[in-house]
Amino acid sequence: MKLNKDTDILIIGLGVIGGGYAKALTKQGFHIRTITEREEDIEYALAQGMIESGRTTVDEDYVRAADLIIFALYPHTFVEWLERYQHLFKSGALITDVTGVKSTLVAQIQEMLRPDVEFIAAHPMAGRERSGVLFSDDGVFRGANYIVTPTEKNSPEAIGTCRELGWLLGFSSVCELTPAEHDRMIAFLSQLTHCIAITLMTANTDEGLARYTGDSFRDLTRIAKINDEMWSELFLLNRDALLEQMDAFMAEFQKLRTFIADGKREEMREMMRESTERRSLFDKK
Repeated sequence: MKLNKDTDILIIGLGVIGGGYAKALTKQGFHIRTITEREEDIEYALAQGMIESGRTTVDEDYVRAADLIIFALYPHTFVEWLERYQHLFKSGALITDVTGVKSTLVAQIQEMLRPDVEFIAAHPMAGRERSGVLFSDDGVFRGANYIVTPTEKNSPEAIGTCRELGWLLGFSSVCELTPAEHDRMIAFLSQLTHCIAITLMTANTDEGLARYTGDSFRDLTRIAKINDEMWSELFLLNRDALLEQMDAFMAEFQKLRTFIADGKREEMREMMRESTERRSLFDKK
């Protein structure tokens, strides 16, 4: 499928990421429709010019018209939606997602999906600490990474369309990983960092801390304002990979603690130099 202005795009779930997709694609000249739970979210999106139309009910004709369907739902909700409504898809429709775990989810969906509909998974590596369409911002895609996670069941055409979607959304990098590679990487780059932010906020409960903190603590804990429903599900779906990365982190943290306890300044400095060198690789260009 080649994306063009006549491609009928339906977004299921108009939250912070679904809303960001709607804004970005509308700016590119696409006509975006949505199905989402709350009427007030549809009214907001219409008033902002983000979408062409929206529904809170799943109507057959409304779904069947879509060429490309983007699911911006929690993983379990995504699966439940497909179980209930996939019979409404037009033959040849392409579906994609924004979920933060892939291995189990992709295998499950590709196994259950109709053979005349294709699912190509993707993960936009961008988001916001707050949820809901009111806080959606397509600007977070600029300078960010977009990961496509194909399997042997995906056609080259679907992979190409999904990659094209990443560029149209405004991401600065579009790459491919297998679902398993993605989950190992995401366990370190995203899930572990959220675990660290959470524990930083719960490790010290002195009431006066907010009056004394500096930018370093604010930067480290920005993502601690967390959607507990979504992230607890993601942690458990990727449990083995996340636990492996947590163990590796604790080993490095223990090494630094030992250097401090034993007064090993040169070893500490060497670790800091390695940290500085590696951190420079992550600066956005």
